Amino acid sequence: MIAGLDPLIHPPKRLAAMALLAHAQSVDFPFLRDHLQVSDSDLSKQMSALAAAGYVRIDKQGRGRGSVTTFRITKDGRRAYRAHRQALQDLLDQVPARIDQPPG
Repeated sequence: MIAGLDPLIHPPKRLAAMALLAHAQSVDFPFLRDHLQVSDSDLSKQMSALAAAGYVRIDKQGRGRGSVTTFRITKDGRRAYRAHRQALQDLLDQVPARIDQPPG
């Protein structure tokens, strides 16, 4: 019943990040951090995991206080996100409206 779910994308913070990235050209670090309501270090950790899998590209411009970090979903990331969404939808569609169990 859970076939097709991507364990890398499935954690809520990563799933939310992928959803945002799937609908944007790119997203900057502060926007993503604030939208997900996570710390800088948590966001870095989550996005590094997605980047290591090839799902996200991280671009850094500048150094120090004036630096800008942006994230962009890759083609592989977009494909994986769509497959994960479809697997979630399939899972939800398979659940019966009501489950009756005999008294036990």
